[in-house]
Amino acid sequence: MPTSSDEDHPAAHLRITEVSAGYGPVPVIRDVSLTVAIGEVVAVIGPNGAGKSTLLKTVLGILRPSHGRVELAGRRIDGMATNQVARLGVGYVPQVRDVFEPLTVRENLEMGGYTLPRRQVAGRLDEIMTLYPALAAMQDRPAGYLSGGERKLLAVCRVLMRRPSLLVLDEPTAGLAPQPAHALLFEHVPGLAAEGRAVLLVEQHAQDALAVSHWAYVLASGQVQLAGPAAAVRQRGDLGDIFLGRTISRPGG
Repeated sequence: MPTSSDEDHPAAHLRITEVSAGYGPVPVIRDVSLTVAIGEVVAVIGPNGAGKSTLLKTVLGILRPSHGRVELAGRRIDGMATNQVARLGVGYVPQVRDVFEPLTVRENLEMGGYTLPRRQVAGRLDEIMTLYPALAAMQDRPAGYLSGGERKLLAVCRVLMRRPSLLVLDEPTAGLAPQPAHALLFEHVPGLAAEGRAVLLVEQHAQDALAVSHWAYVLASGQVQLAGPAAAVRQRGDLGDIFLGRTISRPGG
């Protein structure tokens, strides 16, 4: 059971209510509830096979829940196609295949603006280049020649071209060397929320994810086992037990 309820959480931009979903008659996630507010980073952590990817696919419209609701800014989106969800302001940075390798940095960013009116693409591109001068310096370089950290930054900025209100990051540090992984989590991710977005972060490095997040949910065996302010979750001594599937301690128990 969670240590805190979502009643303690800020007003939700993304609200997931008692969602069950999967790929067959037996759901992978069961009765999952989660909220993300504008201006905050919310981490979802848990062991492999916990259902994190299934949860993200349900948010993005790839999977439809068998039970429950997914709402964005008060509008129900769980019955919508992925392109409709994207147009409503949901941006997604996948763990792999996150850029178009043969295309240049600039071309990747232009592709990211595909839902924008054509006349707005150039202006938005200039804004991104100004905000992230490292990309401007390599705008003519094919994405396939970028380092891991540069590639992930490009993937994030490609999604930012559409000005999403909700940014979904799936294991953003996977495969990165320690230095670019640290820069991404501790510099860029908090900045994305500070600019006025809701950020839903699924991350393999649990302690680092908790360090940069406002709120956290621990998912194990397809259910939320723990939820609360990230700082409080980080201080618990039984996270390892949760990841290993053991019984966790209860407050006051």
